[in-house]
Amino acid sequence: MSRSDDTNAIGDLSVHPIAGLPMFARGLSVATSICAALAEGGQALRDGDICVIAQKIVSKSEGRTVELAATVPGRDAQDLAARTGRDPAMAQAILNESAEILRPHPAAIIARHHTGHVLANAGIDASNVEGGDTGVVLLWPVDPDASARAIRAQLNAATGSRVAVIIADSMGRAWRIGTIGTAIGCAGLTVLEDRRGKAVDLYGRTLQATVIAIADSIAAMAVLAMGEGDEGTPVALVRGAMRWTCDEDGPGAASGLRAMEQDMFR
Repeated sequence: MSRSDDTNAIGDLSVHPIAGLPMFARGLSVATSICAALAEGGQALRDGDICVIAQKIVSKSEGRTVELAATVPGRDAQDLAARTGRDPAMAQAILNESAEILRPHPAAIIARHHTGHVLANAGIDASNVEGGDTGVVLLWPVDPDASARAIRAQLNAATGSRVAVIIADSMGRAWRIGTIGTAIGCAGLTVLEDRRGKAVDLYGRTLQATVIAIADSIAAMAVLAMGEGDEGTPVALVRGAMRWTCDEDGPGAASGLRAMEQDMFR
């Protein structure tokens, strides 16, 4: 992928949550809403901006809600529910979204999502979802990378700017407490920067193992600023990171997943 030719320098990294976005529902354009909110606030997208978007509003706009009351659990779901203390309908929803169940546990059902990402409960969530207290849950976009590419194309066409897009969700990590913003969809951005054999440390030794998770790092910074409660700012612009933006959409966040044959913990 070719990087933007404007600059390869790292500027002053900054995060700007976007206020004034609507409550999202099926069919409401994320890109159009972002442009409208920026215009209302007297702002505009710039070349090299990275637009980090919460997964929930993308899923809502794509109509990815499920009513658990209408979900019929099968035998596998009944078994999974019995082993974890989960509602059988929720267990069925998790199975529907998963390629593999890795660790069933009362605290969380660790699953490999159909996209390849490994996370709790296949990314299914009811927080900040209308009807969440009555059994309505939200699924991930079917293809988060495709969603990121589509939103990027719409933003670029509407503004004439060259921006990158990250779709982010909060995910836990093995052996660590708490969640962190993670890129699940990406377009126009370097996902991984491989510095092995290309850089040296302070003592002149060539780096042997350093691969930097660029998209995840930017997602984590943005999600921290966006908040995860009632802040109402599910989109943020990250500026000063043009070094990692590119003209092409690129391979997407899926390119940052470790291949299954490299799984060291099975």
